[in-house]
Amino acid sequence: MHTAMNATELFLIAMLIIFTIPWMVWRIGRTDAWAPLVVVQIVAGVLLGPGLLGAVFPAYYATVFTPSVIGALNGIAWWAVMLFVWVAGVELDLKEAWRHRTDTTTTAGLALIVPMALGAGAALFLTQWPGWIGSGGLRWQVILGMGMACAVTALPILVLFLEKLNILRLPLGQRVLRYASLDDVAIWGVLALILLDWERVGRQALFLVGFVIASLAVRALLRRLEAGDRWYVGLIWLALCGFTADWSGLHFMVGAFLSGAVLEPGSFDRRRLESFRDTILMTIMPVFFLSTGLRTEWGMGGLAVFGAAALLLVAAVVGKLAGVHLAGRILNWPKGEAGVVGWLLQTKALIMIIFANVLLDKAIITHSAFTALLLMAVASTMLTIPVVTRKLAALAAPDGPNAPARGLEERPS
Repeated sequence: MHTAMNATELFLIAMLIIFTIPWMVWRIGRTDAWAPLVVVQIVAGVLLGPGLLGAVFPAYYATVFTPSVIGALNGIAWWAVMLFVWVAGVELDLKEAWRHRTDTTTTAGLALIVPMALGAGAALFLTQWPGWIGSGGLRWQVILGMGMACAVTALPILVLFLEKLNILRLPLGQRVLRYASLDDVAIWGVLALILLDWERVGRQALFLVGFVIASLAVRALLRRLEAGDRWYVGLIWLALCGFTADWSGLHFMVGAFLSGAVLEPGSFDRRRLESFRDTILMTIMPVFFLSTGLRTEWGMGGLAVFGAAALLLVAAVVGKLAGVHLAGRILNWPKGEAGVVGWLLQTKALIMIIFANVLLDKAIITHSAFTALLLMAVASTMLTIPVVTRKLAALAAPDGPNAPARGLEERPS
């Protein structure tokens, strides 16, 4: 007698798919040179979504990804991304950015403003037609949101890429992190502006005032606690900020980032923090990638969505490279250096996907717009490693445009 599988068994089948397929593609296909495992996981999430797997094998998709399974996966995904964004906030080192403020503000500012302007122009063009603005969004919110999506740099993924390229601890790598860190703060500030809800502005003001007071208290408390207790208090603080930010009309991920950004990096051991981030990325973030893929749709037709993704990709990459090259000319960087920095800063996966998820959650953009942004983020990130590898080799070559050590030296503040 055939017995239908229960929710637990279906959930575990989904988890088996989530972890097995991306790893096999990454390992057997040896994709690391152009698509690291995290990128393969994101692509797998898209392929396993309703727009592709659900369209080709609707019966199988409906059998495994039942509402109860999707609900369980979403719960894990929410907590996973909150943890990841919290760590990204804790790892921000704005003191170092301030120490090199002329170089950092000039580069980070141009690397943000130029692609945001081009992305907003692309969004202005797209929103002439229906299908991109969500039921809860206004045109200016979509234009600003898509513009910022084109300007985003994925700081956590950037760290992984710098490690892979063996330049994380070099002056060039540290400079790139400073630029990305400053832009990371601006990204969440713009998101808060987009999400400003005049019907709940009182709640949002109350949240911000309470947050400032509570953050001072939490910082003081952490100084008095032992290392192990700091982690528990940090996670309690994360959940509290996520809840209150969402209650106020902002998104729980805005609260998650702020809860980490206000903590002193010295409150947590750097090695343990990096290990914690890597553990999150390996163990539960793949669930977020699948959860993201489950939200992709091709309601406007694949051609329109792919066309929008291509337009946004051009705006993002050209804008980022143009902004960084302009900064390089102003700051008199050595030849070839701006190309390396620009291509690194156009890495978009994860943070842009999180950003787009927030816009979709608030119904500011449609599922089709979300899918276009997701495809743009994946393509942008897949370009980074192969392009930067070649540029670094040219930068360091004895007969290249610069001497081996040049281009890797510190810029004066």
